[in-house]
Amino acid sequence: MNIRKITSDKKQFLSLLLLADEQESMIDRYIDRGEMFVLDDGGTKAVAVVTDEGNGCCELKNMAVAPECHRQGYGKALLSFLLSYYKGRFRQIIVGTGETPRHRAFYEHCGFTFSHRVESFFTRHYDHPIIDDGVVLEDMIYYKQDIL
Repeated sequence: MNIRKITSDKKQFLSLLLLADEQESMIDRYIDRGEMFVLDDGGTKAVAVVTDEGNGCCELKNMAVAPECHRQGYGKALLSFLLSYYKGRFRQIIVGTGETPRHRAFYEHCGFTFSHRVESFFTRHYDHPIIDDGVVLEDMIYYKQDIL
């Protein structure tokens, strides 16, 4: 397994990024200012984009695992790498996600705790309903973890 930083031609991973954020115009808001990492294990298995949000905080804006690779530890491995990579550079990492049991369980299992909620985020910022695991998303739920 190899994780590498992508510094150019980031949109070559758009199909994977769209799995976690299905509107390209939203990805365009952070892809260029974020640092992108790809996990390769005999092919691209996962991708992540992290942005500097100031005040010692970074945000995991997008993390996606190829559907055929779900539940094989790739997401957890990439997230563990990111926590280690950003340790010492930032004091905290946050991640916003839809309010689904699967996402909540994943981030809590990885040591994140609830931070805050942005009401109506999905209905205000997306041009179509976002449905994840059969749930129509409305609010963005943020989780946080200290990485001192």
